[in-house]
Amino acid sequence: MRISMPKIPRRILPLAVVFAVLVLFMPRTAKFNYDYRKGSPWPYETLVSQFDFPILKTEEQMAAEREAADMGTIPYYRYSEEVVNNTLKSLQGLDLGKYGRLRPEIASELTDIYSKGVISDAKVKLDRDYAELSEEVIYVQRNKRASKLPRTEVYKVSDAKNRLLAGVSREYPDMNLDSLFKRSGVYDLVVPNLLFDRTMTELSHAESADYISPTSGYVSAEQKIVSKGEIVTPEIAQILDSYKAEYNKVFGYDGPRILLVLGNMLIALALVVILYFCIFFTNREIFSEPNRYYYLLTVFTLAAVAAFLVERIAPSLVYLMPFTIVVLYLLAFFKKRVVLPVYMVSLLPLLLFSGNGVELFFTFLCAGIVSMNTFKYYSRGWLQFVNALVIFGVELAVFIGFRLIDAGHSLVWVNVLFLFIGALLTVALYPFTSLFERIFNLVSTTKLMELADPNNKLLQELQMKAPGTFQHSLQVMNMVDAVGRKIHANVPLLRAAAMYHDLGKMNNPLCFIENSPDHANSYHEGKDPRQSARDIIAHVDDGLEIAKARGIPEEVRNFIQTHHGTSNTTFFLNQYLNAGGDPGEVSDFYYHGRKPRTKEEVILMICDSVEAASRTLQDYTPESFDRFVEGIVAGKDKAGQFAEAEISISEFNTVKRVLKEYLQQLYHERIVYPDREVR
Repeated sequence: MRISMPKIPRRILPLAVVFAVLVLFMPRTAKFNYDYRKGSPWPYETLVSQFDFPILKTEEQMAAEREAADMGTIPYYRYSEEVVNNTLKSLQGLDLGKYGRLRPEIASELTDIYSKGVISDAKVKLDRDYAELSEEVIYVQRNKRASKLPRTEVYKVSDAKNRLLAGVSREYPDMNLDSLFKRSGVYDLVVPNLLFDRTMTELSHAESADYISPTSGYVSAEQKIVSKGEIVTPEIAQILDSYKAEYNKVFGYDGPRILLVLGNMLIALALVVILYFCIFFTNREIFSEPNRYYYLLTVFTLAAVAAFLVERIAPSLVYLMPFTIVVLYLLAFFKKRVVLPVYMVSLLPLLLFSGNGVELFFTFLCAGIVSMNTFKYYSRGWLQFVNALVIFGVELAVFIGFRLIDAGHSLVWVNVLFLFIGALLTVALYPFTSLFERIFNLVSTTKLMELADPNNKLLQELQMKAPGTFQHSLQVMNMVDAVGRKIHANVPLLRAAAMYHDLGKMNNPLCFIENSPDHANSYHEGKDPRQSARDIIAHVDDGLEIAKARGIPEEVRNFIQTHHGTSNTTFFLNQYLNAGGDPGEVSDFYYHGRKPRTKEEVILMICDSVEAASRTLQDYTPESFDRFVEGIVAGKDKAGQFAEAEISISEFNTVKRVLKEYLQQLYHERIVYPDREVR
């Protein structure tokens, strides 16, 4: 059959809705449109800052400062003017004898020394043992302002004495000043004027351990950040990262608003067009199936909106988003050839609008591709957690790969944790497939697998009431499975259809020879051929009625209606005509179903006929199987049963070849074991 394409508006209007939603949720700020990597040249024009911005510390710097805050305590000193004044006053009272002329020079040197500050030689200690005092930096409070200084910028008492001696000696090089200073008590005047404050030291340690400044300086507007061709060093990369963060968060878009909206509209249009052609080139039949079409657009839209929202509201949480669930949602109702391109388009908003879009796109793409192949093994019960771990493993490997090529950038462990949680969220979100299944009236692969399970209640009832039909259905299921895999048909749908195609036979099982205890056609003995045909044909209507009452999906019920198509009950038709029946009154001998349209419906029709008729085979040679299969397919084709079917000649030939091979394996010759001679 050639499926008629729906009118263009029926395709375009849903896409127009998707377009409008994308434009509505797209970020309203401009994007920092430069890609760069440490160790590589800057390929763009010289970049000059358009505004003042702080230089953000890297995670490594923040971690190092937190560790330093936990490991070391910066001592806190107060500058004492009283000590300085008392020292200078005491100097005036010293007896320097004939060297009194040195007094002004000594006072000047002491003033310079005290202006920088003097601390004790003895190492101060805290009452608590939770931290060591820093030997590198100190806090100095002077005039109600505290400054953080390197320890080397102040003097210890011993250093101050040496500085005093050296300073005065420059003016009086021929004098033995060291002896004079010791004898006259000048050295005794050098005492600490920076007094250790134990309470403030402990308070400042508590605050520094709790708060680490996220910035380490500022870049002013109009200041050059990086020149064209310049190597992006770690320091330049840090400034670029800071500029990018400030640009995306604060600077926004300063041009005409209409241009930003127009740009978003063009990007949204491009995404929708790409999505359209992905569907068109992979499975254009989706356009003629509104429920599946709307479902696919809904999943795509949800993924895109999620990417936009997380970028606008909390970009740091993007690693937490379980984008691989999109693959599982699509895989439940579509084939892989449709799922992969649609999933890739669903990830494009991440690539276009996220700060590290390339990394995110590649990470989730790899995880999605792997989950497409692993989910069929780990889709039930607790095994879904195994699939989640596989997803996390792939994401972690790609994440580490990007860290390694990024000039040895260390792992951001919070992002690793987010990836792990996001992988687990795929397990939590997958049950929503059932909700979508009901909302869009679809049938998932999981549902089909459950339906095809011979242990379910309805099939057990079929086995009890019509055991021969049940066994026939099992054989047909195995056949359609083998054939469907070779021509890339929907195998789960075929397996379920095979188990239910003869469901109506359990209303009147003895009407069918496979359920007769003696395998004889005793039910029809003495009956009018027309009535027998009616009883046989009734199993189609009965099957549809039972299936509908038991909640069997329409996709499966279609096979009940098409597995005999519009063919006839040849045995009873011939019996009627041979007995002189009117050839113009034969409508009761024809099934009033419909001809198969999909290749899955064609496969089931052929396999049903082949399995039923194969029980009459006497010759099990390859030539016999070849004639047998060719005859059945040719008979169906001659009766016009494939006139509406969407199946190629190549697929037809594959179906016949696989069935011939299957029958040879099923009915292979067996060795006759000799009897033991009695002696």
